[in-house]
Amino acid sequence: MPDLRVLVVDDQEPFRRAMRAVVDETEGFVVVGSAGSGEESLAMATELLPDLVLMDVNLPGIDGIEATRRLRAGAQPPVVILLSTYDEDQFDLAGCGAASYIAKAVFGPDRLSEAWAGACP
Repeated sequence: MPDLRVLVVDDQEPFRRAMRAVVDETEGFVVVGSAGSGEESLAMATELLPDLVLMDVNLPGIDGIEATRRLRAGAQPPVVILLSTYDEDQFDLAGCGAASYIAKAVFGPDRLSEAWAGACP
């Protein structure tokens, strides 16, 4: 079975590198691209067709919640997992179509694998 294609989205380069490192350490996943904004994530997702998008909630311009809503409305939507340094209850995540939310502080290979397994149809 081919590796799951992952798009990493965060406006801060250190977090993009950290998410990439987690994906690289997780068997069966491969990073196919990274984006620094919601707008860039939409364009890259159309081009790269990822299976999974790791989306920061707080992005300049189109935030991660709206970008997720738009990605999930597409013909072949990727699974989207939202990440943030803030607590989940500080956002209105209902209805955006995200499969799950993971706090950046606890994001690692095990959490990534669990979130993917919980999102699989």
